[in-house]
Amino acid sequence: MSPARGSLLGIEHLDAAEILRILKFARRMNPDKPRPLLKGKRVVLLFYEASTRTRSSFEIAAKSMGAHTVLIQAAGSSIEKGESLLDTGYTLRAVGADVIVIRHPNAGAPHVMARHIDVPVINAGDGLHEHPSQALLDAYTILHNKRKFQGLQVAIIGDIFHSRVARSACHLLSKFGVKVILCGPPELVPDIAATLAPGLRVTRHLEDALRGSDVVMLLRVQKERLSGLKIDLADYIARYQMTLTRLKMAKKDAIVMHPGPIIRGLELTSEVADGVLSRILEEVKNGVPTRMAILARAVGKMR
Repeated sequence: MSPARGSLLGIEHLDAAEILRILKFARRMNPDKPRPLLKGKRVVLLFYEASTRTRSSFEIAAKSMGAHTVLIQAAGSSIEKGESLLDTGYTLRAVGADVIVIRHPNAGAPHVMARHIDVPVINAGDGLHEHPSQALLDAYTILHNKRKFQGLQVAIIGDIFHSRVARSACHLLSKFGVKVILCGPPELVPDIAATLAPGLRVTRHLEDALRGSDVVMLLRVQKERLSGLKIDLADYIARYQMTLTRLKMAKKDAIVMHPGPIIRGLELTSEVADGVLSRILEEVKNGVPTRMAILARAVGKMR
């Protein structure tokens, strides 16, 4: 079975025209001025992993358009008893789910569900694979600040290898010819990362990544992962932490982004996180209209 029309499983196979269509529709969405595009629809939030930003913004987006939402988490449900992914999907379809938003620790899980369940499935993050709604809201944020993709340079700094956010961002930005530079130690940004999408470049030197960049996108770095990979924490901070001084290497009007959760004192300083160039909270806010557009698309109301 092919995925139901309106499913959003990833960015890699989404064409540029459809991406722009979603972003254009998102600009028309305002949760403070509800439009009943999902009136009477049931949106199930199926989260096998913890989430704050993604889950809450999908829920607010759905409710602001008149949908009924149901949250199902692994703990306290039949999932905890060993129910399979597909049996959970069949159950949700049987009780009347119109859209299933799923986050799962295994790459490809949303695709498996979408091939067996005849309702739209939205990937809210699958393992190390993709996070399409995050890429779309980040693109929305970039366009709001920079107006167009053409001619932009984006530096993505941090743990690229373990980041589904980075994968989706690279796929999306490359479709519009954005120059993307990936930066970090080889354990977190292997040279093979440059093959993720056309036009990517890897550097180990922060100054090289920042010079001429219009957007500085920082990624979460886990202390326990650094330890496991035998990367010295102090050395990482010394080489890659974003400070106000280092930010000056980028363009004067460069914006700072981060999908969250941010780790102050590791990936960036508080001065950068709270500074005038930071768009971190704006990203969070933009998650709602972007996910409103994604849900409207899922039920065929994105016109």
